[in-house]
Amino acid sequence: MSRIDETAEFIPVRIAVLTVSDTRDLSQDRSGEVLVQRIAEAGHELAERHILPDERDQIADQLRLWCADDAIDVVISAGGTGLTGRDVTVEAHRDVYEKEIDAFGTVFTIVSMRKIGTSAVQSRATGGVCNGTYLFALPGSPGACKDAWDEILLKQLDYRHKPCNFVEILPRLDEHHRRK
Repeated sequence: MSRIDETAEFIPVRIAVLTVSDTRDLSQDRSGEVLVQRIAEAGHELAERHILPDERDQIADQLRLWCADDAIDVVISAGGTGLTGRDVTVEAHRDVYEKEIDAFGTVFTIVSMRKIGTSAVQSRATGGVCNGTYLFALPGSPGACKDAWDEILLKQLDYRHKPCNFVEILPRLDEHHRRK
């Protein structure tokens, strides 16, 4: 069963938050604020925060910029994961991924089912890796951001979480770029 190893040292990671919305600015960004607060409460560092419209190329370009930045370990986006024509965040993420973390969406669906029942089927939350950086696309509701953070990311972004976590393999995510 999973647990926190209290003998291990906590290792903070640097997280960028991207809200995808055609209508919000920072003063109205409740989902981004949920993530920013939880990042700080967990002891991690907020590296950057932006809001972009639902434009696939702009989202992908921002993700690539952050993945190229050695000062960013994780990118979390909120919004644009639904089924409507303007929901293009998942496609933008997949344009950038080197590897997809298939089970992230599955686990998010399981967590969501407990909260919102079969409505969870409408979410396309996803996770992946690019250039040694983790990327996660969450739905834009504050509740979904809380659920993803509290039930998945809080644990997986804690080096002390056992039997395994994202932080312990972070230094090896881009090892294929270093091979000779």
